[in-house]
Amino acid sequence: MQYVLTLTSNPASPALDASVISRAEDALRAAGLSVGPVAWLDPDTALDLPFSGAVPDNLSVTLHEALGDLSIDMNFQPLEGRRKRLLIADMDSTVITTESLDDLAAYAGIGDRIAPITARAMRGEIDFERALKERVTMLAGHPASLLDRLLQDVDITPGARALVATMRRDGAFTALVSGGFTALTGPVRERLGFHTDRANTLNVADGTFTGTVGEPILGRDAKLVALNDFCAELGITPADAVTVGDGANDLAMLQAAGTGVAFRGKPAVREAAKFRIDHGDLSALLHLQGYRRADFAD
Repeated sequence: MQYVLTLTSNPASPALDASVISRAEDALRAAGLSVGPVAWLDPDTALDLPFSGAVPDNLSVTLHEALGDLSIDMNFQPLEGRRKRLLIADMDSTVITTESLDDLAAYAGIGDRIAPITARAMRGEIDFERALKERVTMLAGHPASLLDRLLQDVDITPGARALVATMRRDGAFTALVSGGFTALTGPVRERLGFHTDRANTLNVADGTFTGTVGEPILGRDAKLVALNDFCAELGITPADAVTVGDGANDLAMLQAAGTGVAFRGKPAVREAAKFRIDHGDLSALLHLQGYRRADFAD
């Protein structure tokens, strides 16, 4: 078989059964494709369905018409080369469950002023760098101790730990690259076991935020730059990488990577990315590479 369709659902609410498989098989055959036997990756939660033939341009549409009413993610790709040697992950609303700058603003009592700007920037409606500076300016004079509360409250997205640990165990290089701040990416990197992190510096003086960000700012293109940098260091190409993020500033690296995944992404990002996970957790990125649940690292 030349290709594989991977169906994943949320491990907290598995959604795969015989009827789902039948609908997927019927959709593939209706598209003129030959279908192989099902390979379960995680019972009731994730599976591979191999197929071969000339893939029509509208196959994604066909699959979504067949299964789009279910809480299931559908992604297909060539079978060859699906295991990747580099992982680059966004942090906010990807590896962690919230937007860290919004959380800081909420602690400072100005969340209603900052959160709408964040939302517009992540949807790609306004320039990322300008939006970052505008929001950070509003933090000026607030105590830097709010970072301690942020670190205490941060929630890791389910599946993140297994994703990093499994890929690292099997020899991949793992990087956390964020338009957020090193004050958080460093601890999150250590907690999850990423090899490295890149982010912006939130300037502090005399125990308070100055309202400025260290230069140069990691802006919209920073993640694509990171992808190319790490590939050069490792002697690989972007085709050997899996990248994941949710916002407009992630899109360039998602489109450049071999497996670029919009994780619960903003609408424009979901539409533009080749791979998308809307229902499952981050362990779905391991299933996309053919890993079975039993093969995950602790």
